[in-house]
Amino acid sequence: MNDIVGTSHRIQTNNINVFVREAGPVDGPPVLLLHGWPDSSAMWRHQIAALSAKGFHVIAPDLRGFGESDKPANVDDYAFLTTIADITGVLEHFGITAFQVVGHDWGAFFAWALACFLPERVQRLAVLSVGHPTAFGAAGWEQKEKSWYMLWFQFPGVAESVFPADNWSRFRAFSRNGGGIDERIADLERPGALTASLAIYRANIDPASFGAAEGLELPKVACPTFAMWSSGDHFLTEQQMTNSAAFVTGTWEYVRLEGGSHWIPIDHAEECSTALLGFLAH
Repeated sequence: MNDIVGTSHRIQTNNINVFVREAGPVDGPPVLLLHGWPDSSAMWRHQIAALSAKGFHVIAPDLRGFGESDKPANVDDYAFLTTIADITGVLEHFGITAFQVVGHDWGAFFAWALACFLPERVQRLAVLSVGHPTAFGAAGWEQKEKSWYMLWFQFPGVAESVFPADNWSRFRAFSRNGGGIDERIADLERPGALTASLAIYRANIDPASFGAAEGLELPKVACPTFAMWSSGDHFLTEQQMTNSAAFVTGTWEYVRLEGGSHWIPIDHAEECSTALLGFLAH
């Protein structure tokens, strides 16, 4: 990962060590980048370079259970409020009170949560692929069909045996060989890494309520919000993103990308970075 600009830190917070990438001037506007499953902060390499070059103070942590961050053994240690506490602990380490946040996949879920519950701190919100949790949960059976794997992941040891087989061929097929696949596999090949990454689903997805027609109830978002979705996303419908506008009382901007894959920051790196710069620089 030596080609990623900036410096790295191991920050102790919330009883674990969190690996964090930092780039750009420390007196620049803070921007928090949050990755999803099964990635790490390295996924943001293009955006880290673009944003820091324009004077933003970029903070990109590996979420607990991912990348170089600690991987607690207990599934309960991955409840979303625990990860939120990790994130706020990282921000406190850098003395950051108000910030802009960009999230992809699970990172988008955490970004939505931060904007909902810390409205006095989140100045701008940018979400890639994943819409507001209420819109996601209420997006209908097409979305639930695309989310089948969330239930499959609930069975301990099953994905852990299937994905690595035959040189990770099934994982490659599942991921549609989306951008950064080899880097993703190298991360997951480390002892215990795949199980740790799956804990985010096992701790936060309740099979008993999976078929419910309503989504998780969260407050509406008051800050300016930017959303981006790709037509090449095999896991998420456009509806769950566009319907999120109803849960934003601030300004709403939406960009639909053509092709690519779920991994927008890699497969649409230039378009993604340019759009984020235009939104965050306001």
